[in-house]
Amino acid sequence: MAKLFEPYTIRNLTLKNRIAMSPMCMYSSQNEDGKVEDWHRVHYGSRAVGQSGLIILEATAVQPQGRISPQDLGIWDDTHIEGLTELTRLIKQHGAAAGIQLAHAGRKATVDGDIQAPSAIAFSDEYKTPVAMSKEAIAETVNAFALAAKRAANAGFDLLELHGAHGYLINEFLSPLTNHRTDEYGGSAENRYRFLSEIIDAVRKTWEGPLFVRLSAEEYTEGGMTSDQYIEMAKWMKSQGVDLIDVSSGAVVPAKIDPFPGYQVPYSETIRTGAEIATGAVGLITSGLQAEEILRNNRADLILIGRELLRDAYWPYQAARELHTEIEAPTQYNRAWRF
Repeated sequence: MAKLFEPYTIRNLTLKNRIAMSPMCMYSSQNEDGKVEDWHRVHYGSRAVGQSGLIILEATAVQPQGRISPQDLGIWDDTHIEGLTELTRLIKQHGAAAGIQLAHAGRKATVDGDIQAPSAIAFSDEYKTPVAMSKEAIAETVNAFALAAKRAANAGFDLLELHGAHGYLINEFLSPLTNHRTDEYGGSAENRYRFLSEIIDAVRKTWEGPLFVRLSAEEYTEGGMTSDQYIEMAKWMKSQGVDLIDVSSGAVVPAKIDPFPGYQVPYSETIRTGAEIATGAVGLITSGLQAEEILRNNRADLILIGRELLRDAYWPYQAARELHTEIEAPTQYNRAWRF
């Protein structure tokens, strides 16, 4: 059997294959209340029917001012649990595991009122200048992540991912390009890591399942973080109970990126080898053959598929055909997927 379709166990969870749907914002909470709508039910449920082994929900805000947009899903209030529970039920009834990405947009939030960041530096002229977070605000946000993890458990999720990439709040603390603080949350790598460290510890008090962290392992700007620099932080994460690093790149500061197929895979390989931690590869992975090469050469442990799963909810069947592997289909679809 192709490695892409082998089961994969991480902590107390076994995935039926190594295909995960990458978290992608849907901007579909039309009432700006962060609640699940029909779009989410159809979107996530159909990808589970399509045989992805893991479905990771979009960046879901732990605080209302931490939304990327007013239409983002939320998990900052107990009223969100009901809708999220429905999504986990729809996902898991088709054999997929249900994950959720907990997020705070920081200086890239586009909501009314003040927005927050480690330092009062705007992302660009098109964004508001954030308020530099006080230590009290930092503590409140750490607690918000912990409460969100508890709600995720109550909603039936199998897996959590902390969004530490793409220039959002956790990433803003990690990067020297965006963190100019002079207190214990800025300066050295250890200090810049402190905010994420506190979040991991707080989340681990209420969450026993698999825990991922998404990182932007290359910032494409002089003085920014690189995958080699992230090896040290990945080791710290592993020691705190993080199970896998979801390796992405960019969007910390405006920077030119020239993407090509698999362009982020070397960053995954660097962190996997250097920190001896499981990684997920993402970024212009479009075929089963490409995914299989990544896994067989130990460049990553999971394959996260983004845009291809927007184009085709049933991409795993296409990958299986390329790899001459037969996979189980829902009974209703058997006549279409016999090999």
